[in-house]
Amino acid sequence: MQRVAVQRDDQRARSERSAQRRAGRLRRALVCAAAVPAVALSAAACSSDSGSAAQGTGGGSSNTGTAPGGSTEASPTVQAAKYQKLPEPCAVLSKQTLTALVPKGVKSGKEGKSDDVATRGSCSWSSLDNNGVKGSQFRWLNISFLRFDSDTSRGSGEQQATAYYTSQVQGAQAVTGAKNTKSVPVAGAGDQATLVRYDLKKKEGAFKQQTVVARVSNVVVTLDYNGAGLAGEKTPDANTLVTAAEKAAKEAVASVTTANGSATAPSSPAATPSKSAPGSPSASASPSKSSTKKS
Repeated sequence: MQRVAVQRDDQRARSERSAQRRAGRLRRALVCAAAVPAVALSAAACSSDSGSAAQGTGGGSSNTGTAPGGSTEASPTVQAAKYQKLPEPCAVLSKQTLTALVPKGVKSGKEGKSDDVATRGSCSWSSLDNNGVKGSQFRWLNISFLRFDSDTSRGSGEQQATAYYTSQVQGAQAVTGAKNTKSVPVAGAGDQATLVRYDLKKKEGAFKQQTVVARVSNVVVTLDYNGAGLAGEKTPDANTLVTAAEKAAKEAVASVTTANGSATAPSSPAATPSKSAPGSPSASASPSKSSTKKS
């Protein structure tokens, strides 16, 4: 009788622990589902938060569950994300680089709002060189970062970043009204990088747009840079803008590695089920490729 009572207590304790785990997961899923962020960058927040919770101080962990018979079985696992932090977005470019891209706006950097700076961040600069009756030269620059954590439902951070990288490139290639669109690979900017350039006619003038999308492991960097000659000023040379954009993109990518030190992927995998399982982050997660801002 005593042995039967002990077994019954053990079964009841296991059932209570299982119920508590299910309740915790449901509560987290409802929190994610109820949050409707104003910026599409938050689309990756739930998956990133779930990965962070799994990894704790940066390393991964392997979950185990108790089978009905009392045996322990391992949950599915994925490799933990390599990078755990993002750089300060407004501090990723040198003064020399900013002077070349936004000569009249080196100090105009404005950081985008983010409720999780370890997952996403952005900064934009604008420059207007007013030459009086001769017109003005306008430049606008934006850099955004999106970091993915590993998750058993969505895959490794690198896999998610690769899918998002592809969607960003495709989005830049399909901007409404774009003319003379060209795409070329960019060497020396992370694991993969693509430059998309095109012309865009606006009522203010003819704009030359450069978008560089780069991926370094589980982080995607998107750089948008455009320029225009306004009120009679000549249109800037596209090749000059391209060279400047590629240089800035490489600096931004390098800043990810610097922010994480000599980061290497943790040896233990992350293995926490996703709190929610939305589709791949939208390409709108970074500022619109066709957006043109004035100071």
